[in-house]
Amino acid sequence: MCGIVGAISKRDVSDILLEGLKRLEYRGYDSAGMAVLNKGLLERVRRPGKVSELGDALQESNLNGIVGIAHTRWATHGVPSEYNAHPHICNGRVAIVHNGIIENYQELREQQSKAGFKFTSDTDTEVIAHQIVYYLDQGDSLFFAVQNTVKDLKGAYALGVIDRTDEDRIIAARSGSPLVIGVGEDENFIASDVHALLKETQKFIYLENGDIAEITRDKISIFDLNGEFVEREIKSSKQSSDAAEKGEYAHYMLKEIYEQPRAIADTLEGRILNGKVMDEILGPKAKGILDKVQAIQIIACGTSYHAGLVAKYWFEEIAGIHCHVEVASEFRYRKHVVRPGTLFVTISQSGETADSLAALLQAGSENYVGSLVICNVPESSLVRESDLALMTHAGPEIGVASTKAFTTQLVALMMLVILVGRRNGLHPEMEKILVEQLLNLPVRINKALSLDDPIKELAQLYKDKHHTLFLGRGSHHPIAMEGALKLKEISYIHAEAYAAGELKHGPIALVDADMPVITVAPNNELLEKLKSNIEEVRARGGELHVFADAGCAFEKDEGMQLIELDAPENAVAPIIFTIPLQLLSYHVAVLKGTDVDQPRNLAKSVTVE
Repeated sequence: MCGIVGAISKRDVSDILLEGLKRLEYRGYDSAGMAVLNKGLLERVRRPGKVSELGDALQESNLNGIVGIAHTRWATHGVPSEYNAHPHICNGRVAIVHNGIIENYQELREQQSKAGFKFTSDTDTEVIAHQIVYYLDQGDSLFFAVQNTVKDLKGAYALGVIDRTDEDRIIAARSGSPLVIGVGEDENFIASDVHALLKETQKFIYLENGDIAEITRDKISIFDLNGEFVEREIKSSKQSSDAAEKGEYAHYMLKEIYEQPRAIADTLEGRILNGKVMDEILGPKAKGILDKVQAIQIIACGTSYHAGLVAKYWFEEIAGIHCHVEVASEFRYRKHVVRPGTLFVTISQSGETADSLAALLQAGSENYVGSLVICNVPESSLVRESDLALMTHAGPEIGVASTKAFTTQLVALMMLVILVGRRNGLHPEMEKILVEQLLNLPVRINKALSLDDPIKELAQLYKDKHHTLFLGRGSHHPIAMEGALKLKEISYIHAEAYAAGELKHGPIALVDADMPVITVAPNNELLEKLKSNIEEVRARGGELHVFADAGCAFEKDEGMQLIELDAPENAVAPIIFTIPLQLLSYHVAVLKGTDVDQPRNLAKSVTVE
């Protein structure tokens, strides 16, 4: 969601802040702004729209300073506009940036209005700035004013705060929303994630929930929820500053699609020995927890939810245990019946998804044998709060529409299926076969990527389309769901996915010559039934676009566009079928002229409800 950057230095920080905002654009936003301190002056520039528009305005204003904060806003309270953009300033003294939602802001707003505070925005954030100034007026230092303010807040927040009368510190605080401190030489930084700061430092401190930090040029002091001084470990990032650059590719999404063979190979590296997946990949507690597992509860959102749905087929067919999958936002608001021996599994690219994190914290008070997260970001909240972690090694994913994070999640899930299945009767020879399928994936996916040209040609048929149906059966039904999600996310074409057997139970009413029907057709035991579903579409004049394994023996005709893959019948075939659907959605979006990497209304990391 919103992106925060802050810096305190002996040099001008405006370029550092602007570069940080550019690196946070992938999070999703509608406006941007910056405030800096210099010789007792607090100056601010804000603009609706892109960071580039803020950059143009900064050039005109010649804004510079040695302390500053900056922000990209994704609207929650109040329309996208300059007056709602961050930073927010109270009484010309305190400037703040905020990621999160303050649930009791109306109550605070009424109190502050009665106390004489004037509001210049429709946001929930402005009450935080006013509350800080209220405590400053009572004689508190900036640190204690922020400390007292957060006690008055209900909701989620990551905060960066500066005071016009004090150029020697930034105050940072977090609860629910992520915030990191970048450690430099005679300068320090804050940001929503490390990507914003990789050009400045490789050393980071990850704040815990409830932490408040006082940051000067040469010192970082952190206090926990109880106000006690704490030491937080400085971590060294292995990411390079150019890891998040597009390079030769027109868009981050296309780059990330093509990075999938390497990302999958990296996710498998060091985790397989002599044809076996090693227990140790989950951490030191793995054996004790896995030995107790009799069922799986998967919680996720969006694309990660689709990965969980594929894994449900795998857990029940390969590992032979019950698996339930649910979206986190529904799970956290209902009562649950927990089966004995259930492992609680969350899946998240960022590890900061608000609903998934809340569900995990709730599960801690229920009778699960343990918790495990599949995640792409070390030191994220979900990783820190889980008993076990299986990290994907996708590297930075900047495009909002997830690609390599999804396929590496599926690879990680298959490794987990093998570990659980081994304890439930999975034959060693079958494990070797599954491991071989995983190890062959990079080659198979490279072959699927070679279909880019015919898929680009197929995309031409979607230039004027507004609706699409996706069909799949078995473990490929979630792949159809993921394909539909990708198409609607970045091309804004209304797309729905159905289990192919459900076609005649309603969706077939939509089929006509103007409705493309995309079918995922693996060469498995359901192929003949799927072909019957396809004939039902053909008989009604539907426009069929079939992605099929080359061994399926489809006959191409005027009513069918056929893309053939090298995806033989095996457990990991759903991962291979994902690739052409990603390419199709990408090329359609390019033809439609949409913002591929930053589609409207969407954010990469959903850190609020």
